[in-house]
Amino acid sequence: MKTAYSLTANKIIIDYSSVYCETPEKLLRSKPFADVTSRYLEKIASQQSPVYLYFCRFYSDQDLLLLSQDVIATLKLLTTHRVDEVSALNPSLARLLSDPTQFYEFVEGLYNFWRTFERYITMAAPKTRLRTRDSIHHASFIRANETFRLLILRTYRIICDNLVDSPFRVYRQLPAGAQFGFMQQHVPWDCPLPYESLRKIPFIRLTLLEPPVIFYPRKNKRSGLFRESLQNPVEDMELHPESWFCYPAKIGKLLAFTYFHKEFMCHGTSLANLFELANYEDIYDRRPDIIMIFGGSSLKYTDEQTIFHQDHRNGILVGYVVGGEQIDYFGYMKKMLLTLHNIIMLDRNMLPVHGAMVTIQLKCDVCANVVIIGDSGAGKSETLEAFRILAGDYIRELSVIFDDMGSLDFSGPQVLGFGTETGAFLRLDDLQPGYAFEQFDRSIFMSPNLTNARVILPVTTYRRIVQGEPIDFFLYANNYEAVDNDHPALDFFQTSEEALAIFRCGRRQAKGTTSESGVVESYFANPFGAPQRRELHEKLAAELMQKLFDTRVCVGQLRTQLGIEGMAQNGPQQAARVLFDWIGKKKESPSS
Repeated sequence: MKTAYSLTANKIIIDYSSVYCETPEKLLRSKPFADVTSRYLEKIASQQSPVYLYFCRFYSDQDLLLLSQDVIATLKLLTTHRVDEVSALNPSLARLLSDPTQFYEFVEGLYNFWRTFERYITMAAPKTRLRTRDSIHHASFIRANETFRLLILRTYRIICDNLVDSPFRVYRQLPAGAQFGFMQQHVPWDCPLPYESLRKIPFIRLTLLEPPVIFYPRKNKRSGLFRESLQNPVEDMELHPESWFCYPAKIGKLLAFTYFHKEFMCHGTSLANLFELANYEDIYDRRPDIIMIFGGSSLKYTDEQTIFHQDHRNGILVGYVVGGEQIDYFGYMKKMLLTLHNIIMLDRNMLPVHGAMVTIQLKCDVCANVVIIGDSGAGKSETLEAFRILAGDYIRELSVIFDDMGSLDFSGPQVLGFGTETGAFLRLDDLQPGYAFEQFDRSIFMSPNLTNARVILPVTTYRRIVQGEPIDFFLYANNYEAVDNDHPALDFFQTSEEALAIFRCGRRQAKGTTSESGVVESYFANPFGAPQRRELHEKLAAELMQKLFDTRVCVGQLRTQLGIEGMAQNGPQQAARVLFDWIGKKKESPSS
């Protein structure tokens, strides 16, 4: 049974089914409010702030508990009475209000302190299936989140109004409730014996976020590869349900049960902006393709922090990420899931690719599906951003199929591209200034104050990524060579062998998205599955490349110049213009 709430240094998780408040009085006498107030008093005591020194006129340093109790009692009375009335009703509290301005500063500080927490509320769903879009449970869930937000805002405003002499004339609707709310439900699934402990952990079935959401994880870069283990890390492992959550994600056509420890709530809940949330029918009596544990305890048999295991007996690919400060970065969660997806795609004779794919319809009514391959920082997402910037001049419609990882099926007459994510995990540094603010009301920001700051935002629909689209242009994102007479912004390969050599090398100028620096190489620009299954990948890549040439797909390289000093904005835009010209004449052979 989950606890009513959990409060740590930077996050609070409230089980709203257990701690339900509908009035200011109930809110102020709740245990979570008392704990937050005590934490704030401890903070201002350590800082010896002016407000705390004001309180010290009446209380000693050893009286923090009594001070906290009296402060809460005063706040309760201020929800129904003005300052002078509170002093008359309870003379023992009059000293706290002897200077209403100081107490008002305390209230403002407490309110802002509350808003510095990562704030989550959870609700337990009933045992019914929650299938219909207009379900009463959906409405109740949304109403509970709204009630919580409005209650906090109303309580704060009533108290402030009763502390000041004249009414406020400017009100600000600051985000004050939960940043994330989610409803959980136990859904029976086909759970093999080695995973029995996971059966006790409910699934996230509905989510509600109040953007903009801003998180400050302890890391902002990823390093290393995900290693394979011959031993199943989940077997015989006990996960305590009160500390774990599960986001059932649809990654392309695969089903992934992503279990994350509450220490990493910001990463697990952010999956809602990246992967489609599975519905009841996807989970019920189903066995997932992928199980991932994020934030587990250290393993006795290995020092590796990020491993995966292929459970052939049960048909499940298992990922495991050991908890700790070193993996407190969303990239570890996202890339581990995509690595597992890619290995399964290779087993199914489809080639996973690290890149982006879009459908571009120009104003001249020519339409093309373009795939741009490249490792982190190569310029694939930045080129898509350039497409968006230039859309007014060139494009009638632009539709994203995948933004970071996709898979290619070349078993039929045409090569088809499929996506994995409905969202994008983008570097703020490389986006056009102002674009992130245009998407402010739907975004999750990660470490916006640091290099490699990121934003997670929805970019496409699930239906779009799984329907399969034929490919017209298949391009490598070259970010390290400047454009000149010998190196055009876009050129094409004449043979599949020539193309394979460039794609296999995976060269790029590192952009600070990982721990690498300088000009580096990664096998097929894809450290997520390709090197782990290199022999199989090599075979499928050769077959794919030949199929691309046989079906007259334009295969080449696009020089984004993203790694060239001063070209972070202009380079991708220059490449995009040249590509638009080629799309306009795509019926011609690139060698003609």
